[in-house]
Amino acid sequence: MKGLIKSYEEKINENIGYIKDISTTYRIEKEKIREYGIHFTSSEIFKRYIFPEIQNFLYNYVFVDLFCGEGNLILPILEFIPEEKREAYFKDHLYLFDIQKEMVEKSVKKAIKYGILENVARENIRVQDTLKNYPLFIKNLKYPVYHITNPPYLYIGYIAKNSERNLEYFSGENSGFQDLYQIALMNDLRNDIKKLVYIIPTNFLFGFSSANKIRMDFLPFYEIKKAIIFERQIFEFTGTNVCICFFEKVEKVNKKSITFQAIKINKNRSIKKIYSLSPENSYRAGSEFNEFISLYGKKNVFNIKFYLTIDEVIKNKGKNPVKLLDVNSFSDGYYKFKTYMVNQNLYKTIKNNPLFIRTLDTGKWEGRAGIYNIKEVFGVDGILVTKEKYRTHPIQIFITPSLSEDDLELLKNYFNLVLEYFRDITDSEFLTTFKYSNSEYVRKYLGLSQTKKLIETFPIYLMSDKEKQVLKILVQQKNVEDIKYILNNLETESNNLF
Repeated sequence: MKGLIKSYEEKINENIGYIKDISTTYRIEKEKIREYGIHFTSSEIFKRYIFPEIQNFLYNYVFVDLFCGEGNLILPILEFIPEEKREAYFKDHLYLFDIQKEMVEKSVKKAIKYGILENVARENIRVQDTLKNYPLFIKNLKYPVYHITNPPYLYIGYIAKNSERNLEYFSGENSGFQDLYQIALMNDLRNDIKKLVYIIPTNFLFGFSSANKIRMDFLPFYEIKKAIIFERQIFEFTGTNVCICFFEKVEKVNKKSITFQAIKINKNRSIKKIYSLSPENSYRAGSEFNEFISLYGKKNVFNIKFYLTIDEVIKNKGKNPVKLLDVNSFSDGYYKFKTYMVNQNLYKTIKNNPLFIRTLDTGKWEGRAGIYNIKEVFGVDGILVTKEKYRTHPIQIFITPSLSEDDLELLKNYFNLVLEYFRDITDSEFLTTFKYSNSEYVRKYLGLSQTKKLIETFPIYLMSDKEKQVLKILVQQKNVEDIKYILNNLETESNNLF
């Protein structure tokens, strides 16, 4: 759902019913977002990114928004219709719906400002829960439907904890879907709507379990004609990454790959990119990294564990001193550290595992996500969790059986090279955008499961000393293509053993 992106002072000055206490207004808006999954859209988004795609077909369709909010996604079409023809055009070509009466009232007022009589506006702008009760009459109008919308999006896991009113949407034929926007898409599919423009979370394109089902159920019936992917904030109250997808229904069910052009926009640049979504990969975009770890992963028989906890230290007290950084004690830009006395077994475990994973980009080029040496970065022996485990703080990596110092160094360099290689060729799309910031690049988060799977492609136990030297040279040369060649050969040799 939508609304003008303006400051609260501007909204208050317009006398459109906002409470004058700005902090109270903010709280009310946040509550509505939690309850309905609404995210207000600027009319400028429509004018800049959507209108150029429809401007030559204004009289060919009835433009519908089933989640209209304040009407900013289709009412601005009236600006491009001569004033003396607007009312007639409105009657035949524009329909808006919203579950919230106050949003409908705002849309009506906006239509009136465009010169539409109030009684006419109320005929085509209606209160209705279109997720639950699809307005079937729109399929029998004079012109075919073109649905342009910013639907509600609220993840089912959040709904279960905070907004039980919405759980009813996920029953029956909608069982298994993960977000409100997915139900909106399926409603259009079930009602055979040919043309759609959706502003939706980018997890539709890049998500794993959160979006596999909607892509597999929806995309065999629709082409993506174009997408605009935002890596900068466009909504007032959320950092949710969104894209504008232009869908067109196909004549026959398509079980082949879908190829489309997208424009990616962030704070510093805009780039064009071609995507190919295959049903074998659940139509997920940015799949190159996952294909790599699927092809070359689990070659080794070592075990990978993350985190050193205070409980382990307490249970393994002894006479050996280790200096440990406390990730739960951070102040003035620094982590605190302390020396602990541990037994020989834990001492050797800590000393034999000097690497840690930085899962979160710092925003500086030298602080990107990757594997680093604890002593070199922090000057301590290990990284300790004394309270809660957080995925975004430095995390020590424990590998068994233990690797030699040289092998650990090779692992670190191999891991970081491959990670940066896939960040480059996919524009970091296999990673999660952390949050919008003023850094030189879009900050990303590397999941621990991704970390583990990439480590598992490191073929150390399958290689001779000579092959290790070759791999070391290729890593130094940043020659990923020849590294893939080696991995392929090792895969063949490994298979021949069985």
